[in-house]
Amino acid sequence: MTDRARTVLRDALALERDERADIAAELPASLDEEPAEDPAAVEAAWAEEIERRVRRAGSEGSAGEPWEEVRARLKRRFTEE
Repeated sequence: MTDRARTVLRDALALERDERADIAAELPASLDEEPAEDPAAVEAAWAEEIERRVRRAGSEGSAGEPWEEVRARLKRRFTEE
């Protein structure tokens, strides 16, 4: 443990019980967090994906399927199991 970590721990242990409990809950949660992605990069990736899907739909000439047919197919699939 580094000196800095020991200092933080010593200071944390001097806190009231409720404050220590809050910190104890936050520390493990912080280990599970993914690094934050750049919002601009995420938006650009979504824009690219949308463009790709639009091009694919246009090139295949598909008008899609009527909602009633899709719904019926999904209902059959999930009620048969």
